[in-house]
Amino acid sequence: MSLASLKTVSLQRFSLNFAANIIATLWMLVGSTRAFSWVKPTFIQFAVFALLALGSNVLFSWLAAESGSLFNEQGLVSYLIWPMIILLGGIILARRAGNQSLVFVPVILWLVADTLSALLQSLMQLLGSYGWLPNWSYSFLPILFLVLFLWQTLALLWIFSRRLRIPWWERIIVLVGAVALLTIWQRNVADQPIFKQTPVTPVLEEAAFYEQPRLLQQALNSIDAGVLGRTDWYFMGVAGFSEQDVFRSEINKVRELFDVRFGTSGHSLALINNTYSWLDEPIATKTSILRGLKKIGQQMNADEDVLFLTLSSHGNQDIIQLANPPLVMENLDAAWLREALDDSGIRWRVIVVSACYSGSFIDELASPTTVVITASAADRPSFGCTNTAEMTYFGQAFFAESLRSNTSFEAAFKDARVRVHEREEVMGFEPSEPQMAVGSLMETALPAFEQVLFDKTRPPVASVISNEAATVNVLPKSASSQSADTVVATADK
Repeated sequence: MSLASLKTVSLQRFSLNFAANIIATLWMLVGSTRAFSWVKPTFIQFAVFALLALGSNVLFSWLAAESGSLFNEQGLVSYLIWPMIILLGGIILARRAGNQSLVFVPVILWLVADTLSALLQSLMQLLGSYGWLPNWSYSFLPILFLVLFLWQTLALLWIFSRRLRIPWWERIIVLVGAVALLTIWQRNVADQPIFKQTPVTPVLEEAAFYEQPRLLQQALNSIDAGVLGRTDWYFMGVAGFSEQDVFRSEINKVRELFDVRFGTSGHSLALINNTYSWLDEPIATKTSILRGLKKIGQQMNADEDVLFLTLSSHGNQDIIQLANPPLVMENLDAAWLREALDDSGIRWRVIVVSACYSGSFIDELASPTTVVITASAADRPSFGCTNTAEMTYFGQAFFAESLRSNTSFEAAFKDARVRVHEREEVMGFEPSEPQMAVGSLMETALPAFEQVLFDKTRPPVASVISNEAATVNVLPKSASSQSADTVVATADK
């Protein structure tokens, strides 16, 4: 059947034409020429679906844009080229077939398909912004979006080639050429979305340059000495990655928990990398971390006081990321942190590492007098470090929920591990498998230390620790890593 014989009859009601065009498009997307029996190619329908397609694509680009993105005219022009090309194709077909009702058929079918595709992409983007998509989907979605873009155009070419009875080999040539052209086009305009973030070179205010040394020294000077004969807990928190507020928020909330509930006020220190806190909080670098540990070590009584150290950032194998542009920083590695702890003279340690692959820190940090807790196993990522979150999955489960309702780190860890697993299962994420390990001497001392922390009675712990445990020195890394009695635990990111 030729295009000249194609008859399209518009219905009297706008809503019926609207619904018919959606049905026609669904037939087109499955490669059926029944689309021609349903399509209602009026100018009003063309105008409405043109606005809907444009609006849905603007919505998707806005949802996908990073914070601070601005409207990009070039991105809008790049999008409008395709419906204009298809409209031109409809005009050419109509003139050659002598059938003016064909003018809007291709472009309406394409615009409806594009509207449906953009709305689906917008939904996926919205779910992703709330962290409701499984982790594996993020590598798959760009491919899916490209396939949707190709599908709507190839389906349009397919039904027209069938209607025109084009030989199969010509159809293949047309479809292969279209795939190549559309793929190259999409890749070339990928950096020109409708909403685009304006590149901004990070700058550092002059005031921050002079303020940072004062902030660090002020924080160090606020750390009081422990009382001899009484067990004191000290807190140190490190937020490593500056460009997501979740790390700063997590460390500050945990510090508040320890200062208010566990009595570490005057014995706490927070080092924060955050784009907006240069003038308010000391930044986290290897230098500030080392100075903080040394100051705490000087103020503590090594035999009876305990340090609770928590780190929250992005991570990799044996690495915690330290980043605060425009300052260039070295990342924090497990071996360096172990050496800094040993050099500080801090003997009793509870360490929480909340980062992806944080379990890789266990072997280096483990010692007879150390508890190590991490958000994930050595080969697993952890989750929850989104821009809208106040704490990571593990941070929320361990600090905000489990640590408030339990009176031992082991019980809180077991509870948090279950909570994290349940949340990851709901979200379809691969289990992060948080870890926990307790050194052989810490197993003896920890219950008394925990009684001081959780009961706030603050009795001396030295009396309940065996003479052997009280007098032992921290073992060198090589010795402690071989100890069969050492256990370690892992967190999130």
